[in-house]
Amino acid sequence: MIVPRQDYSKDDMAAVVPIMERSLSHALEEIETSHNSRSGAVMRSLNVALVRCVGDPTAGMLETWESWLLAMQVHSAVFAAASADQESITCKIRQEERHLATTGPQTYLNANTWLDAFYLSIICREADRLNMLARIPVSLLRDFGGALDEYTYAWVETLQSFWLRRDDLRTHIVNAVDLSAPENARVVDAETMAKLKYPPIMMLYRYLRNDAAGFNEALADAIRWHKEYWTADADRTENILGIVALAPLAIACLAKANNLPVEVQTEYLPEALLDFLWRGEFDA
Repeated sequence: MIVPRQDYSKDDMAAVVPIMERSLSHALEEIETSHNSRSGAVMRSLNVALVRCVGDPTAGMLETWESWLLAMQVHSAVFAAASADQESITCKIRQEERHLATTGPQTYLNANTWLDAFYLSIICREADRLNMLARIPVSLLRDFGGALDEYTYAWVETLQSFWLRRDDLRTHIVNAVDLSAPENARVVDAETMAKLKYPPIMMLYRYLRNDAAGFNEALADAIRWHKEYWTADADRTENILGIVALAPLAIACLAKANNLPVEVQTEYLPEALLDFLWRGEFDA
């Protein structure tokens, strides 16, 4: 199945990449000590990775892979610093050893940011970072603040249970399915819940059952709904969060890594990320 991505202006996006890169580099200069810089680096690193996929839809260029790797490093580093029990932690960001002062809860480190961090670590096949993220208590994510639907915490618990191979996985995924029903939406609207939040859960469910046909049906639904959502009006069409289907891409990467065929072809799932073509290029 082939799903074309909506059109983005390659020239416009190419023009803003250097500006975004400079802003990101400035945030990284103070990431060791500044909360504002960490919050900015989290947002900007993912934005740069997404925007690069407009001009490089397969993520086949080295610079694009470096951007995705950097986004993964930044997202995992801020959570490692938030949950550590020592004064500072050492982590690699942009191939440099950084010493981040520990922080405890911060409002920008909520469960949604955790999900982005987990997805990025799956896409980059970073088991050590996934181990770290999977052990962050959900109670701590609640302390990080922000009003979120209960579905979000159930989905976090599902992914943590899955990664750590806990016996309570079935309980958590059933809970996540129930709480992601559109009628349970309180913070996001019902459309967002149905088209963006629910589909990755069903993908994981089919993956866990080793149901190749069901998985690809769920993936096709996820991509179709992703496109419908991000092309519903002019504002959404211009939003860079629609460039890549981040959560479906992460679950599809799990499938690829475990020999479950992925039969949906689309620029919403950059090929080089899905197939991990940059394996071994960098020590992450």
